[in-house]
Amino acid sequence: MADLKERIARRCAKEFKDGDFINLGIGLPTQVANYLPEGVTVTLHSENGFAGLDAAAEPGKEDVDVINSGGAYVTTVDHVKFFDTATSFGLVRGGHVKATVLGAMEVAENGDLANWIVPGKKVAGMGGAMDLCAGCPEVIIVMLHTQKGAHKILKKCTLPLTAERCVSKIITEMGVMNVTPEGLVLTELHPDYSLDDIKAATGCELIVSPDLKAMEEE
Repeated sequence: MADLKERIARRCAKEFKDGDFINLGIGLPTQVANYLPEGVTVTLHSENGFAGLDAAAEPGKEDVDVINSGGAYVTTVDHVKFFDTATSFGLVRGGHVKATVLGAMEVAENGDLANWIVPGKKVAGMGGAMDLCAGCPEVIIVMLHTQKGAHKILKKCTLPLTAERCVSKIITEMGVMNVTPEGLVLTELHPDYSLDDIKAATGCELIVSPDLKAMEEE
């Protein structure tokens, strides 16, 4: 599973170009910082209060004062800027963050997102996900395609929503899908899987792009 998550994070890191200001949510999204392509300079935002997030801290080299929004020890770039939570969310709500990378429990074919609670289970709460979905022009979901064999990409979410029609792209270990007005369009398919495999693992209809290509790992 760790290898599959690394595959997803590596592919997501290819989405960004020089100058982008990108938020990384907790969990799998934070791994994207470890795989940014050489020669590409982006500024990574952590909602707990800094811009200039870098890769995970090596064991034994952690700075106890530098953690990401999920509480994990991380490193920063030389031009890091620390600020309070009000400023952090001012940047998000003001539309200054180009995209956010988030995990998900469920995503609907129309872009609805459920990623904060399972009824009856104790969880930390919404966090900044609702603000990020409302304030960022692009919402990229990175997640494993299924949960113990159960569909996570659905015609309609069954869990309480984080936000409606907010997701623009989904990246899983199986492929890359764009949310469009016509439906969910499969643009990349990993060579480990067939079209039948990914269709069976998806709880809604997939539109196969005429320009479908192999999903890149490197």
